[in-house]
Amino acid sequence: MARFGGLPVISREDRVRMERAHVLAWPALRSAVIDGWLWRSSGGGSQRANSVSTIDFGGTAAKAAVLQAEACYRALGQPARFHTFEETSPAGLENLLRHRGYWQSESTITMFKRIEPRDAVAGVEVRDDAWVGWRNVYLGRISENRRAVNSLILDRIPGPRAFFGFHDGVETVATALGVLGCGCAVIECVATRLDARRRGAARSVLGALERWAGQQSADWLGLQVAAGNTAAITLYQRLGFVAGSMNRFWVEALRDRR
Repeated sequence: MARFGGLPVISREDRVRMERAHVLAWPALRSAVIDGWLWRSSGGGSQRANSVSTIDFGGTAAKAAVLQAEACYRALGQPARFHTFEETSPAGLENLLRHRGYWQSESTITMFKRIEPRDAVAGVEVRDDAWVGWRNVYLGRISENRRAVNSLILDRIPGPRAFFGFHDGVETVATALGVLGCGCAVIECVATRLDARRRGAARSVLGALERWAGQQSADWLGLQVAAGNTAAITLYQRLGFVAGSMNRFWVEALRDRR
């Protein structure tokens, strides 16, 4: 494994395929392709499931594609949103959005970890589908406006996938979801019940997920975390994750467009 200064080297190709894997791992309820971009809408509070993914662009005029995306959102009575990162195409899209008055919402960091061999983890249940106890923990730890939509998205997660739940001997108290795509294993839905925090439950489900990912022949683990969530970022750094790219979400200003 190539390293610089003791850290894994994350290439452009790695960032692109990790972002593709994240798009696959959290499918929007409605989507359409606009000149290679993926327009997404789901309602609720998910930024990714309600924004245009800009990994690829096959058109000749970015402004025309932006106008088309805005029209799709306007038809639903929603402001347009775009998701950009280091490898966004075309490269000047962020400047175009600024010029059109878009404002930047909360950013997230994509964190990477090279998958390493792991032993089986005691107390972790693994299933192909999200069971009631798993859903109670995960949905109980997100905002109310996201619960209904995220519950629907959980039913649309493509395989290969696995749901992980840590038990305290009686109930599920921590969750994680692993989804494989593009040679990467994406981590979603990491949550711990409040009364079970600081007991190693999150470490246990993530360890079991890494073991599963290695068995699936993936080389990278990846997750996206709010840039302001310093507690979560610190936890992931302790587990060997490093920041690989910054995701920016741009929201349309509510005014007439031409």
